[in-house]
Amino acid sequence: MSLTDEDEALIAAALNGSPLAWEKLVRRYESKIYNHGLRLMGSSSDAMDLMQEVFLGVYRNLHHFRGDAKFSSWIFRIAHNKAIDMNRRKRLMTTQTRTSDQEELDFLDLVPGETNIEPDNMVSEQQQNKRVLSMLAKLPLEQRLVVELKMFQSQTFEEIANLQDISVNTAKTRFYTALKKLKVVFFFIFINYFYNRFYWFFNRLCRWIQFNTCGSD
Repeated sequence: MSLTDEDEALIAAALNGSPLAWEKLVRRYESKIYNHGLRLMGSSSDAMDLMQEVFLGVYRNLHHFRGDAKFSSWIFRIAHNKAIDMNRRKRLMTTQTRTSDQEELDFLDLVPGETNIEPDNMVSEQQQNKRVLSMLAKLPLEQRLVVELKMFQSQTFEEIANLQDISVNTAKTRFYTALKKLKVVFFFIFINYFYNRFYWFFNRLCRWIQFNTCGSD
């Protein structure tokens, strides 16, 4: 059974009231959505908030999913829109109080919270994203979104343009402008990386020489 077929089977079961199917569907995508949010939002807490909002949106709108596109495309579109909304709210409001209605409380009973994400998987993926995050944080959100969709979600410029409601040329311009900025940032990260590796190697070499010198005495 393909990934798409498995998604459809889980969706059908979840719509029929199966909490287990819903939980499996969430677990299948929670790490991907979290890391997607981490690259877009730049912080773990914002990424976690985004993940919660995405799955709340999915929970409330799952019955609207018709299968015209893959479920993965559908859920990442929700994540994309939620990320834009969150950034807009952060710009407009200095403080924000979140309230939860009974539906959200019921939802949280079914959706794994922060502690349910596998710690080893999250830590390893965060480590892999660390340098990427430092680079993406230098970009404006509109460019960061295009880079995320193109490089991490492997979408075409036509798909990106449709998702963001912009022209294909605008999508390309944002992407290549971002790449030029990333090249500069990557250069300094690259230099810093090899400097640290050289320092580590030199330090180990000095210890080895010192140890062998002492041993020969």
